[in-house]
This record gives sequence, structure tokens and C-alpha cells, in this order.
Amino acid sequence: MTDIAAVLIPVPDVAAGRAWYLQAFPGAVMSTVPDMGFEYLAVGSTRIEIVPADEQVSNGAAGSVVYWRVPEFSVSLAHLVSVGAVLYRGPMKIEDDLWMCQVRDPWGNCIGLRGPRAM
Repeated sequence: MTDIAAVLIPVPDVAAGRAWYLQAFPGAVMSTVPDMGFEYLAVGSTRIEIVPADEQVSNGAAGSVVYWRVPEFSVSLAHLVSVGAVLYRGPMKIEDDLWMCQVRDPWGNCIGLRGPRAM
């Protein structure tokens, strides 16, 4: 294993989920797998795949959390809150003068942030 290929995010309304994540990740690019017509958001080399929540994979804070490396922690946290994310855990200072926290999207899924914080 080398890096994260995709982050699967289950939501009850895929179109609303894609629209929200496009706001939450301003650098994301909407892309499509040509043979399948499957749409996803590309963030660097990582895919954000918004999928329908179901009985096997429901939305909400219930398991693994992907932490995104951010260039400036406070700016990134403020941006996510401005588009409707809610602070869930933290912020807290960790190693090497980095900060981390978790926010929840409008469907309760967690997004982790990790990065330096300007003082």
C-alpha cells in the first residue's frame, strides 16, 4: 500500500452530497469514469466518491476517519464550518506543532483535518 486511492462517503442524497463536497473542497474537480458513468471528485490523486447510504454502509460517524493534510489548519477549519460542517472533536495540538480535529458533514460523516496553525 502506498497512498489513499479513494474516500467513500455515503449520503442519503448523492446530488446534494456532491454539491456540498464541491464547496467543502474548493480544489476538487468533478470527474467521470467513462465506461461506467460514475462521477467522483478528484482532489489531487485521491477520489472522493459520494455514494448512496444503505443498510450495509450508512452515513454518520461510525468508524474510520480520513485526515486531510491542510496548509493552514485554522483557515481550513473555518472554511468547512462556513459551508455547513460542524466541529465534532478537537481541535487539539499534536506532534511537530501540528493541529488536528474532526468535523461532521451535513449527513454526520467525519472529515479529519491535520496541519500547522498560525499563531
